[in-house]
Amino acid sequence: MTITFSLPTEQVPTDAVHHAQAAAGNAAVADEASGVLRDALSGTAPVDRILLKASAGAGKSYLLRRLVADALEHPRCARVAVVAFMNRQIFPLAVELGKELPGGRVCLFVSSDRWGDVPDEAHQVCTVVTSTSSIPTNCDVVVATSHKLGAINELNRQKNHLGAGYNGSAPYDVLFVDEAWQLAHHLFDKVSKAAPVTVGVGDVGQLPPLEIGTNPWRGDPGFNPFRAWPTEFDGDERTTAFELPAVWRPAVGHLPLWRAFYPEWRELNCVAGPDDRGMTAPGLAGVSREVWAQVSSGVPTLLEVDGLPAPETADVDLPLLEVVGSLLDELLAAGFSLRQARYDSAGTPTGETVEMRPGGSHADPLVAVLATRNQAVDDAADIVERLRERHGLTERDLLASTVDSWQGQTNGLTVVVHPLSGATQLDEFNSAFGRLAVACTRATHGLLMVTRPGLETLLTEAPARPGTPLGEPGNRQLPRQTHERILATFARGTLTHVPA
Repeated sequence: MTITFSLPTEQVPTDAVHHAQAAAGNAAVADEASGVLRDALSGTAPVDRILLKASAGAGKSYLLRRLVADALEHPRCARVAVVAFMNRQIFPLAVELGKELPGGRVCLFVSSDRWGDVPDEAHQVCTVVTSTSSIPTNCDVVVATSHKLGAINELNRQKNHLGAGYNGSAPYDVLFVDEAWQLAHHLFDKVSKAAPVTVGVGDVGQLPPLEIGTNPWRGDPGFNPFRAWPTEFDGDERTTAFELPAVWRPAVGHLPLWRAFYPEWRELNCVAGPDDRGMTAPGLAGVSREVWAQVSSGVPTLLEVDGLPAPETADVDLPLLEVVGSLLDELLAAGFSLRQARYDSAGTPTGETVEMRPGGSHADPLVAVLATRNQAVDDAADIVERLRERHGLTERDLLASTVDSWQGQTNGLTVVVHPLSGATQLDEFNSAFGRLAVACTRATHGLLMVTRPGLETLLTEAPARPGTPLGEPGNRQLPRQTHERILATFARGTLTHVPA
């Protein structure tokens, strides 16, 4: 059989700019934000908070590191703190800061039970400690999780040990919060007094961490309505907010998808230009060739699979995952590789091309298989493990993860089960804007989303849910309209499954 993919109704916009012209937008915002930070430290601008809103893959960690360096160059800044919610966020951040600020200037402050998780590279470029008394008194940057820095009396202990910053009262002069839109409000409250000036950097589509147990405010397990502290300061006269207008991660064909997640932004461009990314798989044939050829075009691809046996539940669908496994098996057997243009720091192509293939030294995984529920990911992990064994692969080549656990990560190809596949209602978990955003925005080269038929019927007939939930940042229309807007950016095809 053959599959014909219909083109998306939302094409790559003609007003888009790429390469250095796109990257220059982020550079201009960085310059402006740095100026506001300097004025805040000088006391010439009445600013307590600077919020940098980024879309997925905008290079926000690079911007955060630049602002850290800029702050430390200011004569009224003695010391800064950098926090994020999870250790896997602060470890790479500490490594990069340690490289840029060598000579013992960066201290990674971790819990004693996470000492063994600290990468060797962090020990090489940072001072890694587990107790307040071990923090070097001459360090410039302390990197920690919000839990560690926000522990009971921790800020008082640090002030007693390190002394006050230039401000004379708090131990730090600037508090930087990475992935700020992911941080629960009650966790931010515990670290907010670390410095008189706070800089929050993050993706407004970020998902909150799933909470274990009963929420103390609402009593709803797994839901925290107060999780996004930056939204409290919308319109606040002592808060300055910026939007980063360019993204480095996606292929050019994904730009309509990115814009669909951030429709209220004044401008959003991608650094990648036409033909900058691609995929080859010379041994493919039949249906697999058609599917992966569409994915390799750089346009997001939705594959509806009909004729499957019934799933266990809508979001635990082993028959659908087995189709994913079959498509991946043929791709891996075909000797596929990904290529991309290399850019300089300004976004200008250098003329070099980077090729990535299984077994290579690529930093990010080549293929990530994502689903929403843990049980579904367990099934996907079993399939992935068999494929790794069959093709001699590592986790750097192919892995499976929940959508929530994979936020903040980057991979070459994403294969994801649509959160609403097979659903009969828009439940709060799977219709969440952030869950869809994370699922769709991890890939640098191609996105294949699989689903059972019936999404249009669901979005047309399901009872409406309220829009703009309490504490949800960014654009939050009704879930039906949000999902319809996203699907308009996908090429779509239907595969009728024929049992073996």
